[in-house]
Amino acid sequence: MSLQCGIIGITNVGKSTLFNCMSNSKVETTNFAFSTNKSNIGIVNVPDNRLFELEKLQPTEKLIPATVEIVDIPGLTKGANQGEGVGNKFLGDIRNTDALIHVLRCFDDENLPHVDGSIDPVRDIETIDFELQIKDLESVEKKIQRYEKLVKIGDKDAKHGVEVLNGFKEHLESMQNVRDYQISDTDKKHIDDIFLLTAKPVIYVCNVDDASAISGNAYVDKVKEALKNRNAEILVIAGKLEAEIADLEDIEDRNEFLADAGLTEPGVNRLIRGAYSSLNLMSFFTVGPKEIRAWTIKKGMNAPQAAGAIHSDLERGFIRAEVMKYDDFITIGSETKVKEAGKFHVEGKNYIVDDGDILHIRFNV
Repeated sequence: MSLQCGIIGITNVGKSTLFNCMSNSKVETTNFAFSTNKSNIGIVNVPDNRLFELEKLQPTEKLIPATVEIVDIPGLTKGANQGEGVGNKFLGDIRNTDALIHVLRCFDDENLPHVDGSIDPVRDIETIDFELQIKDLESVEKKIQRYEKLVKIGDKDAKHGVEVLNGFKEHLESMQNVRDYQISDTDKKHIDDIFLLTAKPVIYVCNVDDASAISGNAYVDKVKEALKNRNAEILVIAGKLEAEIADLEDIEDRNEFLADAGLTEPGVNRLIRGAYSSLNLMSFFTVGPKEIRAWTIKKGMNAPQAAGAIHSDLERGFIRAEVMKYDDFITIGSETKVKEAGKFHVEGKNYIVDDGDILHIRFNV
């Protein structure tokens, strides 16, 4: 699934550094504000130790993890909604993403000046939120105008749509984000086609110095206090440290480096999994001697839709899905033993796939 997660934030907060740690694409990092004039896209493997556990029971030629697209969007600043720092283009890039990773500068560095003259991650959140809210307000007002024309010719649905959109307008004018606005699934259709920026799920990443990688610091505490009522996911990551880990090719060297830093895994692994989850994604597996592969689907998809993630022919000609639960397979030890234990299931078109299901699709076209 070609879903994208965008990395956003004020300029010079470490977005590109984190992008380089996560992605198979590398971009240049500098100490100069607005030194980048384009967004960069990379494919990121989703860390999943279940693949390695499956390989222990089913030797295979290759392991293929799930992936997600990450977009490194150059830094925004005050006035971005009016084109400052070529902000309009980058706001458009944000509109095309499905979820956001908001990187916050939570470290001091005299050699890396902050565009606003001081380190204040809470102010930076407010700055970015304001720029996105202004663009959303413009989008909502334009749609209200379109609906009002329809109301004049007696369109009752448009009349209700104006009421719904006016609620969003008041919410945005109160400097609130759309993701925090309560709305019914039925009324959601009135904003689905305008792709509001502040409606996107967001993960906040506090980029800290090496010494604060485990316990955070005073800047992180301020962020947590400011976001305590938002039900927001907040991760603490030392970007510079992560970059050094990412540069090590030998896995043993990486593990030793992590242990010395008091970490059990790279922080970007938690970030990637968080991004995957925030996009409402999950994985199912296909297992065989040629490959063991994690396939990406939306949570709540049925068996034919999951089959379509493998190939459209499998969805079109779907007959049934043969299903083993990951935990059953790992615990019992083989497909044969799973069958003997009565844990092997044959499911039809209405089966909702669970995270970690091992599927074999039967089809005919």
